[in-house]
Amino acid sequence: MTKMKKIQEEAKAVLEKVQEEIKKYIDRKRAKVNEYRVGDLVMLSTKDLKYQIVRRRTEKLTERFVGPYKIKKIILLNAIELELPSRVKIHLVVNVSRIQKYIGQVEGQKKEQLALVIIEGKEEWEVEKILNKQRIRGKDKYLVQ
Repeated sequence: MTKMKKIQEEAKAVLEKVQEEIKKYIDRKRAKVNEYRVGDLVMLSTKDLKYQIVRRRTEKLTERFVGPYKIKKIILLNAIELELPSRVKIHLVVNVSRIQKYIGQVEGQKKEQLALVIIEGKEEWEVEKILNKQRIRGKDKYLVQ
């Protein structure tokens, strides 16, 4: 019996050593998981929004990420519910592979976010003044303030 126990212990030691080596090798290639919290700002990938972004003619020139959007709820470690505006027509729950943490812009470079006004149940911007009007490919384009 002692000989069999000795062989089992040796086999167990060898298996544990091999497991550690495999884990070390695999962990080198494994990406670190970002931890998200409710209220964090994230950028949403445009990979699934291609049919909604029709203003751009070429896929090459579209933004890779849009946002920032606030995290509303954490469903699972890999599924997060976002607070998306009504004009974005995708499901509110997205996979974490489709988002990135928002990093604020450098001071002095920040764009001013305009507040939306709700008119007849739709979110719209309030226009102070129309500065210019141009007709491009049969559509009117306005420069507003």
